[in-house]
Amino acid sequence: MSDTLAARGRISLTRYLIELERDADEGAALPPSLRLLIEVVARACKQIAHEVGKGALGGVLGEAGTGNIQGEAQKKLDVIANEILLEANEWGGHLAAMASEEMATVFPIPGHYPRGEYLLLFDPLDGSSNIDVNVSIGTIFSVLRCAEGSRPSENDFLQAGKLQAAAGYAVYGPQTQLVLTLGHGVAVFTLDRETHSWILTDDQVRIPEDTKEFAINMSNRRHWEAPVTRYVDELLAGRTGPLGKDFNMRWIASMVADVHRILTRGGVFMYPRDAREPEKPGKLRLLYEANPMGFIVEQAGGAATDGAMRILDIEPAKLHQRVAVFLGSKNEVDRITAYHA
Repeated sequence: MSDTLAARGRISLTRYLIELERDADEGAALPPSLRLLIEVVARACKQIAHEVGKGALGGVLGEAGTGNIQGEAQKKLDVIANEILLEANEWGGHLAAMASEEMATVFPIPGHYPRGEYLLLFDPLDGSSNIDVNVSIGTIFSVLRCAEGSRPSENDFLQAGKLQAAAGYAVYGPQTQLVLTLGHGVAVFTLDRETHSWILTDDQVRIPEDTKEFAINMSNRRHWEAPVTRYVDELLAGRTGPLGKDFNMRWIASMVADVHRILTRGGVFMYPRDAREPEKPGKLRLLYEANPMGFIVEQAGGAATDGAMRILDIEPAKLHQRVAVFLGSKNEVDRITAYHA
């Protein structure tokens, strides 16, 4: 595929994927079933964007009165987004099963539908605390391969992030955008709200190796481990400190929005483990958040670790496993990881 595909004009998501499907020059042509799966997920994200856009007019704001498997209160839009993704993907014949951050266990494809060769994991609506205040939120997804002929169980989903076939997210903000990697770089599509089409707007996404921005929830400072405190203190010391430059802090409390900013202009995102729940290795979910975001960030030239090792090398032990996350501009991620060592 051309290095300047986004500069050719209006390239739709479908055309982009079909060209990848035809591109066998490197022996890595996109399988047709994976192309169709990505298109279905992208259509579901358009529907979620429509529901998000209704806001109070659609009666979708506020609490749902239910909780998810993590014990967190669900918003109405959490439930709506989860149902949209399930219903859109269950009948197409591309999937063997699905798993969601909002569900306790896996969702097998109903027996009256054909079963495919992929597994889909998703966080249907990331950044739920921002829903009612009209701040950017998003959908994160990850695609894994499934063993042929197997009836998927939870164990089939417990694959290291480096084995992902695809990953992406949609961000619902002033623009609705879809960010996608298939293991050969990162592409960004913007939703044309007049034609309802995803249009390629960048296929050369690169995260700068150096940065002057960081994202972390400073209110948790008293709970951090020593390497995180040391690193943030150095950031705050500015040009007179050991790093020799001033840093700005940005924190949106939506991983999609924070990572999208980093993907656009660089930065380092941190969600470390802390002393409030010492038995847990972190807050974010490995399979639904850290792995797909880590895949995207690495494909854009960045880095992603849990403070000790590359996130994509972690072998999951359970479906809703948590993990500490440090990702973004490579040189700063390397620095905070070295402090942990």
